[in-house]
Amino acid sequence: MRGSKLLKAPLRLTGEYRRPDADTLVREVRSPYAETTTLRAGEATIERAGQSPRRFSLSRVPELAGLQNSFGALLGGDHAAIEAHYRLQADGTRQRWTLTMTPKDAALASKVQAIVLNGRGSELRCIQTRAAGNGDTQRTLLAGAAQEAAKATDAAALVALCEGAPAR
Repeated sequence: MRGSKLLKAPLRLTGEYRRPDADTLVREVRSPYAETTTLRAGEATIERAGQSPRRFSLSRVPELAGLQNSFGALLGGDHAAIEAHYRLQADGTRQRWTLTMTPKDAALASKVQAIVLNGRGSELRCIQTRAAGNGDTQRTLLAGAAQEAAKATDAAALVALCEGAPAR
Protein backbone atom coordinates (compact mmCIF):
# COMPACT_ATOMS: atom_id res chain seq x y z
CA MET A 1 0.00 0.00 0.00
CA ARG A 2 1.56 3.26 -1.09
CA GLY A 3 0.27 6.55 0.23
CA SER A 4 0.97 9.83 -1.51
CA LYS A 5 -0.41 13.34 -1.43
CA LEU A 6 -0.87 12.90 -5.20
CA LEU A 7 -3.24 9.93 -4.79
CA LYS A 8 -6.90 10.18 -3.75
CA ALA A 9 -6.64 6.76 -2.07
CA PRO A 10 -3.66 4.55 -1.25
CA LEU A 11 -2.47 2.37 -4.13
CA ARG A 12 -3.11 -1.22 -2.99
CA LEU A 13 -0.86 -3.83 -4.56
CA THR A 14 -1.09 -7.55 -3.91
CA GLY A 15 1.69 -10.03 -4.44
CA GLU A 16 4.61 -11.49 -2.57
CA TYR A 17 8.26 -11.15 -1.71
CA ARG A 18 10.57 -14.12 -2.22
CA ARG A 19 14.17 -14.71 -1.34
CA PRO A 20 15.23 -17.66 -3.54
CA ASP A 21 18.84 -17.38 -2.34
CA ALA A 22 20.92 -15.24 0.00
CA ASP A 23 21.80 -12.72 -2.73
CA THR A 24 18.39 -12.28 -4.38
CA LEU A 25 15.16 -10.52 -3.44
CA VAL A 26 12.11 -10.85 -5.71
CA ARG A 27 8.98 -8.68 -5.46
CA GLU A 28 6.10 -10.03 -7.49
CA VAL A 29 3.05 -7.78 -7.92
CA ARG A 30 -0.10 -9.60 -9.07
CA SER A 31 -2.73 -6.88 -8.81
CA PRO A 32 -3.74 -4.27 -9.99
CA TYR A 33 -1.03 -5.03 -12.57
CA ALA A 34 1.55 -7.80 -13.02
CA GLU A 35 5.21 -6.91 -12.47
CA THR A 36 8.26 -8.73 -11.14
CA THR A 37 11.23 -6.85 -9.70
CA THR A 38 14.39 -8.85 -9.01
CA LEU A 39 17.29 -7.43 -7.00
CA ARG A 40 20.50 -9.40 -7.52
CA ALA A 41 24.22 -8.74 -7.87
CA GLY A 42 23.90 -4.96 -7.57
CA GLU A 43 21.26 -4.78 -10.30
CA ALA A 44 17.48 -4.39 -10.46
CA THR A 45 15.46 -6.05 -13.21
CA ILE A 46 11.82 -5.05 -13.74
CA GLU A 47 9.68 -7.31 -15.92
CA ARG A 48 6.16 -6.71 -17.23
CA ALA A 49 4.27 -8.87 -19.70
CA GLY A 50 4.65 -7.72 -23.28
CA GLN A 51 7.61 -5.44 -22.50
CA SER A 52 11.35 -5.91 -22.60
CA PRO A 53 12.89 -6.23 -19.12
CA ARG A 54 14.36 -2.99 -17.75
CA ARG A 55 17.69 -3.25 -15.93
CA PHE A 56 19.57 -0.68 -13.91
CA SER A 57 22.28 -0.51 -11.28
CA LEU A 58 21.18 -0.37 -7.65
CA SER A 59 23.72 2.42 -7.17
CA ARG A 60 21.17 4.64 -8.97
CA VAL A 61 18.46 3.71 -6.43
CA PRO A 62 20.05 3.40 -2.98
CA GLU A 63 16.69 2.70 -1.31
CA LEU A 64 16.37 -0.57 -3.26
CA ALA A 65 19.90 -1.62 -2.34
CA GLY A 66 19.08 -0.78 1.28
CA LEU A 67 15.86 -2.80 1.08
CA GLN A 68 17.73 -5.81 -0.28
CA ASN A 69 20.39 -5.55 2.43
CA SER A 70 17.90 -5.08 5.24
CA PHE A 71 15.63 -7.91 4.06
CA GLY A 72 18.60 -10.24 3.75
CA ALA A 73 19.89 -9.37 7.20
CA LEU A 74 16.41 -9.62 8.77
CA LEU A 75 15.60 -12.97 7.17
CA GLY A 76 19.03 -14.30 8.04
CA GLY A 77 18.80 -13.08 11.64
CA ASP A 78 22.06 -11.15 11.15
CA HIS A 79 21.86 -8.52 13.89
CA ALA A 80 25.41 -7.28 13.23
CA ALA A 81 24.66 -6.64 9.54
CA ILE A 82 21.50 -4.72 10.42
CA GLU A 83 23.38 -2.56 12.93
CA ALA A 84 26.15 -1.95 10.38
CA HIS A 85 23.66 -0.17 8.11
CA TYR A 86 20.98 1.19 10.48
CA ARG A 87 20.48 2.81 13.87
CA LEU A 88 17.90 0.70 15.70
CA GLN A 89 15.12 1.80 18.06
CA ALA A 90 12.85 -0.86 19.59
CA ASP A 91 9.56 0.10 21.25
CA GLY A 92 6.42 -1.56 22.59
CA THR A 93 5.73 -4.92 24.15
CA ARG A 94 6.07 -8.49 22.90
CA GLN A 95 2.41 -8.41 21.88
CA ARG A 96 2.69 -5.14 19.92
CA TRP A 97 6.18 -4.03 18.97
CA THR A 98 7.96 -1.64 16.63
CA LEU A 99 11.53 -1.67 15.38
CA THR A 100 12.62 1.55 13.66
CA MET A 101 15.65 1.27 11.38
CA THR A 102 17.21 4.63 10.47
CA PRO A 103 19.80 4.47 7.66
CA LYS A 104 23.39 5.36 8.54
CA ASP A 105 24.43 5.71 4.89
CA ALA A 106 23.96 9.30 3.65
CA ALA A 107 22.88 8.25 0.13
CA LEU A 108 20.15 5.98 1.49
CA ALA A 109 19.14 8.51 4.17
CA SER A 110 18.60 11.12 1.44
CA LYS A 111 15.86 8.87 0.03
CA VAL A 112 14.61 6.89 3.05
CA GLN A 113 13.93 8.52 6.42
CA ALA A 114 13.30 5.18 8.15
CA ILE A 115 12.12 1.62 7.75
CA VAL A 116 9.67 0.72 10.50
CA LEU A 117 8.81 -2.89 11.28
CA ASN A 118 5.57 -3.56 13.17
CA GLY A 119 4.65 -6.86 14.72
CA ARG A 120 2.76 -8.94 17.25
CA GLY A 121 4.59 -11.66 19.12
CA SER A 122 6.79 -13.47 16.60
CA GLU A 123 4.77 -12.23 13.61
CA LEU A 124 6.16 -9.42 11.43
CA ARG A 125 2.94 -7.77 10.22
CA CYS A 126 4.06 -4.68 8.38
CA ILE A 127 7.06 -2.91 6.91
CA GLN A 128 6.69 0.85 6.55
CA THR A 129 9.20 2.68 4.38
CA ARG A 130 9.11 6.40 5.07
CA ALA A 131 10.48 8.57 2.30
CA ALA A 132 12.84 11.40 3.17
CA GLY A 133 11.65 14.85 2.19
CA ASN A 134 8.01 14.41 1.16
CA GLY A 135 6.96 12.15 4.05
CA ASP A 136 5.20 9.61 1.80
CA THR A 137 5.00 6.14 3.33
CA GLN A 138 4.88 2.79 1.59
CA ARG A 139 3.34 0.06 3.73
CA THR A 140 3.82 -3.62 3.05
CA LEU A 141 1.31 -5.72 4.98
CA LEU A 142 2.50 -9.24 5.73
CA ALA A 143 1.16 -12.43 7.30
CA GLY A 144 -2.05 -11.89 9.29
CA ALA A 145 -2.21 -8.18 8.48
CA ALA A 146 -2.23 -8.93 4.74
CA GLN A 147 -5.04 -11.44 5.22
CA GLU A 148 -7.06 -8.98 7.31
CA ALA A 149 -6.58 -6.19 4.73
CA ALA A 150 -9.45 -7.53 2.61
CA LYS A 151 -11.79 -6.43 5.44
CA ALA A 152 -10.31 -2.94 5.69
CA THR A 153 -12.72 -0.29 4.49
CA ASP A 154 -10.50 2.76 4.13
CA ALA A 155 -6.94 4.07 4.27
CA ALA A 156 -7.10 4.67 8.03
CA ALA A 157 -8.09 1.05 8.60
CA LEU A 158 -5.12 -0.14 6.53
CA VAL A 159 -2.74 2.07 8.50
CA ALA A 160 -4.24 0.73 11.76
CA LEU A 161 -3.70 -2.85 10.55
CA CYS A 162 -0.10 -2.03 9.77
CA GLU A 163 0.43 -0.56 13.20
CA GLY A 164 -1.09 -3.53 14.98
CA ALA A 165 -4.80 -2.88 15.40
CA PRO A 166 -7.39 -5.41 14.16
CA ALA A 167 -9.38 -4.68 10.98
CA ARG A 168 -12.57 -2.66 11.41
